[in-house]
Amino acid sequence: MDLETNTKGYTNDGTMDLRGRPVIASKTGKWKACAFLLAYEACERMAFYGIASNLVVYLTTQLHEDTVSSVRNVNNWNGVVWMTPIIGAYIADAYLGRYWTFTISSLIYVMGMILLTIVVSLKSLKPTCTNGTCNNNSSSHQIVLFYTSLYIIAIGAGGTKPNISTLGADQFDDFDSDEKELKASFFNWWMFCAFLGGLFATVGLVYIQENSGWGLGYGIPTIALILSLIVFYLGTPKYRHKPRNTKSPTSDIGKVLITSMANWKLKVPTESKQFQEVQPQYYITTGKTPENRTSIFRFLDKATIKQGSSRLPCTEAQVEKTKQVCGMIMIWLVLLIPSTIWAQINTLFVKQGTTLDRRIGTHFKVPAASLTSFVTLTMLLIVPIYDRYFVPLMRAKTGNPRGITILQRLGVGCIIQIAAIAFAYVVEMQRMHVIKVDHVTGKNAMVPMSIFWLLPQYALIGLADVFNSIGLLEFFYDQSPDDMQSLGTTFFTSAIGVGNFMNSLLITLIDKGTGKNGGKSWIGNNLNDCHLDYYYLFLFGLAVLNMGAFLLASCVYVYKREAKMVQEDGNYAQLEGKIVVDA
Repeated sequence: MDLETNTKGYTNDGTMDLRGRPVIASKTGKWKACAFLLAYEACERMAFYGIASNLVVYLTTQLHEDTVSSVRNVNNWNGVVWMTPIIGAYIADAYLGRYWTFTISSLIYVMGMILLTIVVSLKSLKPTCTNGTCNNNSSSHQIVLFYTSLYIIAIGAGGTKPNISTLGADQFDDFDSDEKELKASFFNWWMFCAFLGGLFATVGLVYIQENSGWGLGYGIPTIALILSLIVFYLGTPKYRHKPRNTKSPTSDIGKVLITSMANWKLKVPTESKQFQEVQPQYYITTGKTPENRTSIFRFLDKATIKQGSSRLPCTEAQVEKTKQVCGMIMIWLVLLIPSTIWAQINTLFVKQGTTLDRRIGTHFKVPAASLTSFVTLTMLLIVPIYDRYFVPLMRAKTGNPRGITILQRLGVGCIIQIAAIAFAYVVEMQRMHVIKVDHVTGKNAMVPMSIFWLLPQYALIGLADVFNSIGLLEFFYDQSPDDMQSLGTTFFTSAIGVGNFMNSLLITLIDKGTGKNGGKSWIGNNLNDCHLDYYYLFLFGLAVLNMGAFLLASCVYVYKREAKMVQEDGNYAQLEGKIVVDA
């Protein structure tokens, strides 16, 4: 759209309605549109954490799986949940768009929840046990249905997770100064609503599951999810949609990688003619942001060299896009260990809690998985403080709209996580001491030590997540190329997914390695007779080493150039920095 057209009040970033028509800024987007999306996010998080936080307990108490198998199965399912968004985001960016990909995926998600509720409600699902020996054969078909429903949910999550949050971020116009300032708080409040859903799951649903039945515990979030979808569709007229690129979002990257490898022996000319400077109006009309020439991954510059008449060289804009993605991959790699530590929340931390004294008074027993709520409570308390007080304070000192840079935020989160796993190690040492003093040996014997000893490690993980989880989502959305923002947010989800897979692999290898030849396994089926403290110490060492790698990667990373445009007396101010586009 041109400046004259924009006087009618249309958005400046090229967003459209569902029918492809320009949208009026005052009637669409911003928080009034996000409200519908936030309702779904809260209910979806309630459903997900209603499963994830207590799944290890269900597998061990209802399906009678051993500790290592149950932890591995929980990690594998979590890993798939967080990895499938790669597929969902690619489909959205390349084919269907965010709205329709979300629509199809959300229906799959609901189907999985309905099936899961039905399956766990069938009493014959529970294996028959006689004299301590359990037989699963009589209900094997229902166990298959149980895991089938879990992975149907994982497939549905693949299309909902990356697209609902990205659709929410699309409701703010980066070329409007007021909306850009609102967007700076979007991911904080997005995750705040997600935490609310998670809090209800870890406090209310977990208790209902263990005391009133698993069917009811899964049925409540299923109904809530269906109602939230109705709310989502009611908000359709308010949504803004980014125009979809007609070509594959990864085609430029593939071309650059292939061409740079083909030209690996050649030297890059000092002067390049693949860039040309353009006026800011180009970015106002296209909704794109400027590319930034970067000094890292310089070998990719070889893709701009023309070799013969049969092969066309890549433009520098294509090369810079590829460099940006490579930089994101570099940061992604150094965030896998923090994701592995995060995976302990729903696995070993919960199993650790099942061995401790969970009684409050004479009649009430705290579900072990309910301690996950302290992760959520910490985040709910800290997010408003961070957004309303910390950011303005640091913004005044640094001049950065976010207060501190996104990588600084991630770094703080990683340091707090190191403290959390260190505290988990200290608490486990104390638990082992109590076991030794009181001669606790039985697999199901209660250790005379309050479960609330675990609260600090949960709270520290929650504090770390205020910096890490929100920072990750914001970083990968913000730094993604314009035509890959749904796919870009899957760097966030896939980091968590790979972290779960890594935890599953580590636990399997360590159990086999330390338990062979009659040795005492670090993570045995009987947590009262193993060395879980060694595993926590091992994770602490990995986290410290990884922190060094993170600092190194942060020093060489080059941020994507942000477009800044404000209206002054009806005119558009110049965008900051050098602006480049394909010749």
